[in-house]
Amino acid sequence: MITQLFTATVLVGIVSSGVRLATSYLYAAIGETFGQISGVLNLGVEGIMLVAAFAAYYAVLQTNDLWLGLLIAIIVGAAMGLMMAFISVTLKAEQGISGIGLYLFGLGLSDLLFRVTIGTTKTLNGFSNIDIPGLTSLPIVGPILFHQNLLVYGAFALVPIAWLILNKTPWGLMIRAVGQNPEAADSLGINVARVRYITVTVGGVLSGIAGASLSIALLNVFQQNLTSGQGFIAVALVYFGAWNPWRVMVGCLLFSMVNALQIWVQILGIPISSDLAVMMPYVLTIVALIFAARLKVTQPAALTKPFERGE
Repeated sequence: MITQLFTATVLVGIVSSGVRLATSYLYAAIGETFGQISGVLNLGVEGIMLVAAFAAYYAVLQTNDLWLGLLIAIIVGAAMGLMMAFISVTLKAEQGISGIGLYLFGLGLSDLLFRVTIGTTKTLNGFSNIDIPGLTSLPIVGPILFHQNLLVYGAFALVPIAWLILNKTPWGLMIRAVGQNPEAADSLGINVARVRYITVTVGGVLSGIAGASLSIALLNVFQQNLTSGQGFIAVALVYFGAWNPWRVMVGCLLFSMVNALQIWVQILGIPISSDLAVMMPYVLTIVALIFAARLKVTQPAALTKPFERGE
């Protein structure tokens, strides 16, 4: 029965699903990449995704306006990103603990709001797939890459944009300088706190979009703990990708393909324990982190280290 996985139809389905499922990971991981390169680790990505996912879902459920839902998710993401920046940059709290606190806050708040306002799972009509004229009809590649919704296209377009900003612009140079040697950056007149505030807020915005992509584009539903650890996986994928947007994208695709594979294994009724199948993506995350550690890629030197001017 496992031979069913190797038919053309199933393989196209797995890859197409993998591309689609990579969306939320990409937004969250690229956003986290900006923050970490500037020296701030945000483990609260999962919490931001949850609150933004609920906010977008509830807005669309009430108004049937997908763009309003996306806008609200962006605002929620920015607000929670600012919260994390204030705690980490201004208050100089330990970033790992602060991030876990933000995650627990987001988990509890989204759960509470869901119970109070809706209470039961309801589906909605989310962003529909958009065909690219002349490309969707291409054999194999067309259905995989060019029959996706707008947020999927946006996630993959974000990768080269992020790479260009980080590597080819003065702003990207400032971000990298702040993350490597904030004292030297400060001596050159760069406002370290402002740079970190902006990057962490941008990360919050992208995490908000990641959450919205789940509730109003990919799954079109909200339920308790909707993200199921995706925010933490996104943080791990930043390490796997060595803070390079292109490599982060590869990691996101690798993880989402395995995730799509386990879904298809269950759909086809292949006699593999469902618990084992669901566990596959998370085992891959551990393997990926071990692989990344063995590569001995140097992380931003000031990552997780508070900066005090004059030290």
